[in-house]
Amino acid sequence: MTHRILVFYGSYRSDRMGIRLAHFVVEGFRARGDDVELIDAKEVGLPMLDRMYKEHPKGHAPAVLETLAGKIRDADGFLFVTGEYNWGMQPGLKNLTDHFLEEWFWRPAAIASYSAGRFAGARAATAWHGTLSEMGMVVVSSTISAGPIAQTLSAEGQPIGEGGKSLERAFPRFADDLAWWMEAAKAQRARKAPPY
Repeated sequence: MTHRILVFYGSYRSDRMGIRLAHFVVEGFRARGDDVELIDAKEVGLPMLDRMYKEHPKGHAPAVLETLAGKIRDADGFLFVTGEYNWGMQPGLKNLTDHFLEEWFWRPAAIASYSAGRFAGARAATAWHGTLSEMGMVVVSSTISAGPIAQTLSAEGQPIGEGGKSLERAFPRFADDLAWWMEAAKAQRARKAPPY
């Protein structure tokens, strides 16, 4: 079964290392036959949150918000690729997600984290878990991480070294977990209307 997956990436830095992990997961899901789109917060370029999508009068939201809202509503699931900034979340990715709320509801999300160090963004992944749950997503239990990222993935997102081998071994279970929840959520949404 083909799934529509949005992969969100949020670094605004000039020398972005996490894009390697974003490319790795995009290609991994495409190889499984999924319809995958990378949503790069830097390219989307939303301003700091002033007004959420739902707070605009119907039909008057900026075009970028309308387009992204439609993509989120049409997705079967989401994957958040997050770096760790001072034990926390990347502000660019958090800002992008905060522009929406109901659009996220009743869909699963997975987290892939990275850092330049050996903890591979684990603390940011933990912070995202609660945040995504609060926003109405089911966060799958499987995660993947890359760190030190420069020793795990090449500039093109190809696995290298022992870290890359470990990432390759972990990916199938991670992808299967997200696929199971996407199928379950899709069936449930088709079966009955959301509770509110």
